[in-house]
Amino acid sequence: MIEKVLVANRGEIAVRIIRACKEMGIATVAVYSTADEEALHVQLADEAVCIGSPLPKNSYLNIENIISAAVLTGCDALHPGFGFLSENAKFAEICEKCGITFIGPTGEMIRLMGDKAKAREMMIAAGVPVVPGSEGKIEDLEEAMCLADRIGYPVILKATAGGGGRGMRIVWKKEAFEKAFLSASSEAENAFGDGSMYLEKYIQNPRHIEFQILSDAYGNVVHLGERDCSLQRRHQKVMEEAPSPFLNNDMRKRMGEIAVTAAKAVNYQNAGTIEFIVDASGEFYFIEMNTRIQVEHPITEMVTGIDLIKAQIKIAAKEPLAIKQKDIHIKGHAIECRINAENPLLNFKPCAGTIEELYLPGGRGVRIESALYESYKVPPTYDSMLAKVITFGDTREEAIAIMKRALGEMVIEGIETNVFFQYQLLNEAAFVEGKFDTSFIERNLETILGGVVDEA
Repeated sequence: MIEKVLVANRGEIAVRIIRACKEMGIATVAVYSTADEEALHVQLADEAVCIGSPLPKNSYLNIENIISAAVLTGCDALHPGFGFLSENAKFAEICEKCGITFIGPTGEMIRLMGDKAKAREMMIAAGVPVVPGSEGKIEDLEEAMCLADRIGYPVILKATAGGGGRGMRIVWKKEAFEKAFLSASSEAENAFGDGSMYLEKYIQNPRHIEFQILSDAYGNVVHLGERDCSLQRRHQKVMEEAPSPFLNNDMRKRMGEIAVTAAKAVNYQNAGTIEFIVDASGEFYFIEMNTRIQVEHPITEMVTGIDLIKAQIKIAAKEPLAIKQKDIHIKGHAIECRINAENPLLNFKPCAGTIEELYLPGGRGVRIESALYESYKVPPTYDSMLAKVITFGDTREEAIAIMKRALGEMVIEGIETNVFFQYQLLNEAAFVEGKFDTSFIERNLETILGGVVDEA
């Protein structure tokens, strides 16, 4: 069994991993930048090592410093969390070369699934439905334009190494294609060091639905149901729920089976997520596989009773899965709201500052994932997410009611947050009815913000 884990991350996910390790009797080592010297994950870990200055490239993206910290403290495993180096194939491979178990898939698998065009090719070969488009990466602008003409506008350009909406452009007409292609490729080159692109037919106003996968080293693969991540802003998830109010049981069964097929097709190991878009008619298409734990993993834990972080650790320790597909049952409904340090009324401008007053809600059906405490200084250098509020109810209606109650109790003073924005989303009639898609926030932003002004 794994004895000592270095947590190569910060914030609430670092705290989440440390807590899981403590419950398993595993020692933990936190790493931190000079901006995070007083962060909660540093205080909770058994040991802590400073790995550099606040800029991510000098600390949380500094492979040499992180590996050195793991070796010097005698860690036999490393958990990357999400973001930062979690999907960096080179990092995973260096861990293995240094005798440190990477709690996640192999570097080869990360590289394979990180190349979105290659992943698409493999899914086509496995019979997994994909959106019409290029079979691999596009060689040049001329090829891209010919393909766009053939499949018809609108199309969407995506970076093969992309994520988080970077290197992505929707093109509505041929006249705008060249500018969009060059712009997206340049953005991808700057963000990922790889400007190569692939192209798909743009499915308008889809649902974004993902399936959680667990796969061990012995070929056992299960899915833990779906998460509906359709409430997004600029391709960034805002609120998630499980199960999806959109899927019927037949769709759920078919998509789950396809998700397992996709994972088996690439011999995947550890936790992963198969992401689909679903059009208004119910047709679904593979878009990508995430080779890490997801921000929204707690909602799956709430409806299945399975601890995904502990499952990751056990799989990395070469334990076989203790569950079979027939053992997994979805019970109740869970919702997650991402609480960010941002001002929705100023175009969601990120905020930094000191937490002067803090009250995090509790009670039946409420779970908080956070690294906040009073007097904590929120640095300007990192992602704006402060906390996640997760609620669970026997029904979707109950989960919504508990979330509204929880957000109403929540107090974070000293910095601006999006708490009221999330509260207003819960009140939107289309959300309550489950009739929303990935463009819902964009289409209704003025109305939602109007509610925020009224509440403020």
